[in-house]
Amino acid sequence: MPNTDMTMEASLKDLSGYYQTIPMAQAMQLEVVGFAGDRLRMRAPLAPNINDKGCAFGGSLTSLLTIAGWSLATLELARAGFEADVFVADSTIRYLAPLYDDLEVEAWLAEDESWEGFIGMFRQRGKARCQIHARAGLPQGGDATTLQGRFVALARQAKP
Repeated sequence: MPNTDMTMEASLKDLSGYYQTIPMAQAMQLEVVGFAGDRLRMRAPLAPNINDKGCAFGGSLTSLLTIAGWSLATLELARAGFEADVFVADSTIRYLAPLYDDLEVEAWLAEDESWEGFIGMFRQRGKARCQIHARAGLPQGGDATTLQGRFVALARQAKP
């Protein structure tokens, strides 16, 4: 996972390499596009994520949005110097319009949350949770799919 001694670019590259250990992520051909401001951007080509109607498969959209949220929380913890196991606790997905193009998503921390509070709680208790929003955009503007998810970070335990 990303290391705080690395630049953000190196951290994103490291994160992209991590996806190669996840068979589903490999099959989806997902990649990190960048991190701008407080938003993580990812993409996956339509071809391996297509359904029988010729648009993006709902499962692929959900997976990519969830992975983007997980990645954002993981990056923020790494930037603060922590290695943690991050899990999605629950999420709400809304499918708003079919997407007939590559899957382009972005994830960000919910407005009423702060990374300082999340990191502070993790530092104090070895666990923390945060609310992350993500969206898959349409090429002409608007949203194809949105996610509101609660992600939980737990201090990494030594494996037996």
